[in-house]
Amino acid sequence: MWWLIAAVGLGIPLVMTAMPEFGMFAVGAVAGAVTAALGGGTVAQVLVFVAVSVALIAVVRPIANRHRGQSPELASGVDALKGRTATVLTRVDAGDGGRIKLGGEVWSARALDGERVYEAGQQVDVVEIEGATALVI
Repeated sequence: MWWLIAAVGLGIPLVMTAMPEFGMFAVGAVAGAVTAALGGGTVAQVLVFVAVSVALIAVVRPIANRHRGQSPELASGVDALKGRTATVLTRVDAGDGGRIKLGGEVWSARALDGERVYEAGQQVDVVEIEGATALVI
């Protein structure tokens, strides 16, 4: 019974702090409770608790850290505009720039290549967004 109380006690900080380590300790406490229910002694219960908790931290934590470092697969905001095709509304060059229609909105744009000029009606690809200006090729 004490192991189940410990599991609930460890689950509370998991929810409050979003630290997954507490959840792993809570699973270890449940494993200790199962050991107690099967008739294991106090030493066996503690050993199972420690073994399960350490195993979860050793296995799950590196996997979670690896996934946490990955960028999301669904781009949003200006990242979602990179790589899209736009229509030139007014002449676009590297100097003064111009205007394009991108995603249903009018954007100021500048040619990424300093020697290229895009005339109205041409299709361009958005390479980067700098502030409110799209860099196009």
